[in-house]
Amino acid sequence: MAENSRSTFEQDYDRIIFSHPFRRLQDKTQVHPLPEHDFVHTRLTHSLEVSSVGRSLGKRAGDVLLERHPELRDRFTLFDFGAIVAGASLAHDLGNPPFGHAGEDALSDYFRKNESWKNEVTSAQWEDLIRFEGNAQGFRILNQYGYGLKLTMATLGAFTKYPCPALFPERDKKRKSQKKYGFFDSELEIFREVATTLELKSAGPRAWARHPLALLVEAADDICYSIIDLEDGCNLGLISFEDTVSLLAPILGKKLDRSKLNLDLGLNKNLGTLRAMAIGELIDACTTVFLDHEKDILDATFDHALTDLCEFRDALKEISSVSIQKIYRARQVVEIEAAGHEVLPGLLDEFIRAGWELKSNGKSRKYQNLALLLPSEIRMMILSTDGTYALLRLIIDFVSGLTDKHALLLYRRIKGMAL
Repeated sequence: MAENSRSTFEQDYDRIIFSHPFRRLQDKTQVHPLPEHDFVHTRLTHSLEVSSVGRSLGKRAGDVLLERHPELRDRFTLFDFGAIVAGASLAHDLGNPPFGHAGEDALSDYFRKNESWKNEVTSAQWEDLIRFEGNAQGFRILNQYGYGLKLTMATLGAFTKYPCPALFPERDKKRKSQKKYGFFDSELEIFREVATTLELKSAGPRAWARHPLALLVEAADDICYSIIDLEDGCNLGLISFEDTVSLLAPILGKKLDRSKLNLDLGLNKNLGTLRAMAIGELIDACTTVFLDHEKDILDATFDHALTDLCEFRDALKEISSVSIQKIYRARQVVEIEAAGHEVLPGLLDEFIRAGWELKSNGKSRKYQNLALLLPSEIRMMILSTDGTYALLRLIIDFVSGLTDKHALLLYRRIKGMAL
């Protein structure tokens, strides 16, 4: 069948799902690192589920928008809206390092503790280094070395939840779109092109308003991690089934019939039923908020998370509060995260030295050998690139791209603790 049987936005989705960075998410932490149970989510299963929810949000919103603006029907269908949000949702965690958010902190801490690099980079570049951001790393991966996955501007815009750089003195963290940052200094001009093409409104020097569909991508992620992290916590015995039902009850409303819950069918079956109903309710609620605020969104005066304004916001806040206490701070989570604070800075330190050894054609046998462990494309880029920041960025690409188990194994091997 001809290639035009797929829309360009569907091609975006396919390029992401077949990419190597996406495949690595199979062994990257969602909440519970190095899971031994087959029902606990990794970044891969989480991303697939976020994409599914994103597609539903995009199609439902798109259906109404096309009714409101019939002139758009000559160019787009509701499936285009669904495909853009699904593709951006699928890619939303590509930049996450090993060990989840603890990995982001570990990579940042390395540079905070090694200020000798500060005088060799610009202020904007230093801010990137001391505040590693998975969202910005994801944007870099999608546009790797000026080539990347060659996605449409619409998908890149919807992907970018935080369209501003790390060094942005005017940042207002009360604005949802500026709570974090979405691109490194190395990709500033690429995002500027995205923003110009999509006609995103300016939000200050080097910062822009969100693409409207980025709100749906964010909502898909918020819905999934709220409900599915709770499901994982219940499966692991960190929170009781009774407490899980009580937390979901305000979202399910009259649809919850406790008498029909049958634990003889198994915990997974009952949790799956509750999860599906809760996600359905949240999709409807977030779509309503999005459509009710269409004008403000287009005017770039709307800067909130859809879940923060939906009718179930109090229930979601309670789920978040309980999850922090009982799930995210569980002993096994904290222990592995602590290990990440040793592993990732250790790898960074050794491979940065190896990169400089390669670049300077040094004589250290140890670091010559370590340089050979870098992917060939990174070695070639190190040899051809100029400047400290560019080299550091390449080493960070390598370390942050490792899976949890690969990072642990590589650390043990180069430290002589395993062969």
